[in-house]
Amino acid sequence: MQLTNKIHFRNLRGDIFGGVTAAVIALPMALAFGVASGAGAAAGLWGAVLVGFFAALFGGTPTLISEPTGPMTVIMTAVIANLTATASDIETGMAMAFTVVMMAGIFQIIFGLLRLGKYITMMPYTVISGFMSGIGIILVILQLAPFLGQSSPGGGVLGTLQAIPELLRNIQPAETLLAAITVAIIWFMPSKFKRIVPPQLIALVAGTVLSLVLLPLFPDLFPDNNVGIRRIGEIAATLPKMQLPTFEVSQLRLMFVDAAVLGMLGCIDALLTSVVADSLTRTEHNSNKELIGQGLGNLMSGLFGGIAGAGATMGTVVNIQAGGRTALSGLTRAFVLLIVILGAAKLAATIPLAVLAGIALKVGIDIIDWDFLKRAHKISLKGALIMYGVILLTVLVDLIVAVGVGVFVANILTIDRMSQLRSESVQAITDADDAIHLNADEKRWLDEGNGRVLLFQLSGPMIFGVAKAISREHNAIGECGAIVFDISDVPHMGVTASLALENAIEEAVENGRHVFLVGAAGQTKRRLEKLKVFNFIPPQNLYMNRAEALKDAVTAIFSGANEPSNEQISDFGSSDFGASLNN
Repeated sequence: MQLTNKIHFRNLRGDIFGGVTAAVIALPMALAFGVASGAGAAAGLWGAVLVGFFAALFGGTPTLISEPTGPMTVIMTAVIANLTATASDIETGMAMAFTVVMMAGIFQIIFGLLRLGKYITMMPYTVISGFMSGIGIILVILQLAPFLGQSSPGGGVLGTLQAIPELLRNIQPAETLLAAITVAIIWFMPSKFKRIVPPQLIALVAGTVLSLVLLPLFPDLFPDNNVGIRRIGEIAATLPKMQLPTFEVSQLRLMFVDAAVLGMLGCIDALLTSVVADSLTRTEHNSNKELIGQGLGNLMSGLFGGIAGAGATMGTVVNIQAGGRTALSGLTRAFVLLIVILGAAKLAATIPLAVLAGIALKVGIDIIDWDFLKRAHKISLKGALIMYGVILLTVLVDLIVAVGVGVFVANILTIDRMSQLRSESVQAITDADDAIHLNADEKRWLDEGNGRVLLFQLSGPMIFGVAKAISREHNAIGECGAIVFDISDVPHMGVTASLALENAIEEAVENGRHVFLVGAAGQTKRRLEKLKVFNFIPPQNLYMNRAEALKDAVTAIFSGANEPSNEQISDFGSSDFGASLNN
């Protein structure tokens, strides 16, 4: 695996322009997410710089822009709230929160080294849509207090919902007006202007200017406009201090779980965005390498007091549309943001918190999967119920519980459906009807069996859900003298299905029936060998040709051939199986 992303200078102009454009979009978003998380605007900015730089340098998606995102901010908010509330003091709680970011990065690096990238996003869309929509709803709810001009009441989503009556009674008109104007600018800005300048930046500048120039002109309408409007405050224009990992024994379990959730969500967020980048650039990303890059980015972000980040769809799409094609665009973006922090951080002091709340609230609205919400019930009622359940669990309980329950239920329903479909491929017949496609010779021998020869056919992958069908067909077997088990069309046989087949063969032998096995090869053969199924079948009764097996089954019945003794059966296992297959 190449250690760094491929960087060349053949697209220098496009990469620089893409990076600068992505930086312009990242600035207001980083400020908004930093404040929304509870870590502060500076933590959001440094998260954008550090995650973006290291993910671009070491990741596996050249055009991916990584920074604090809405989903990651929601989890980060919960992490900070929990640890600052339970730690010995707020400063220790914040240090532990940044340690969780480092741990999340380590988790992501481990996922990448274990080559789990291709499995991270292998979950049903109903679950992905549900928890993403749930995260969007959480982000909207958490912005209600600052949107109304007040501090967060604490208690997360439930605490905010319970405090809504109090928040409405104490609404601050000036700040609410600023937040509403911010949302309106982002929402209603014409598309032709959005291509030139991001609406988030226009809203940030317009809201700040409005709070400084216009609101003071109406003291009677907004008596607290200049004093009551809460602002970011000055951001230190210096490099961040290193945050050494901090732990409290009583909080280790909580930190470990939070880091796992944060790391997993970051993986999903980044890889889904990588898929979007692939579709726009007609390239293919390296999932495992991308996870390592994301992990290094979050590790360094937490180490220097930045919040967690992941691949950002908006920044990535803008970067590509502006001409970015290599990791140089992501590095350029990080460098531009670094210059802004060190050279113009003091200008951010006057930005109203309400404006940032408006930006974050609009992000939350955009995260909600409105398109799928509107038509999920039309596509699949079960799928819609899974999605709604995941949304409720995400908002009211916990993200990891929501994803776990959603994936479990979705997989159970899928397995049930697949088992039903695969069960149709388990068939047992005693005459040449249309249930199984037979050639002329096979029909002839089956007809000559006169109902005493049973053809038991399995086809397709035999997952564990098919075991019931095998047992059902086997239990329905009436009087017959010989059974031909045909597994020629079985590319894979699971353990449970193998045990069901073993039981059917063993019981047939015990009942004095002739048993013939057709088509054992590859994985299926190896699985049956390990179960010692061939100990129950004479070597001469193993075939690769179904017609030959049917012919010999008829011959065995009407020639009066006897079944082998138990002593003979025990000797079959020592025979050379490879040499025993008849043609």
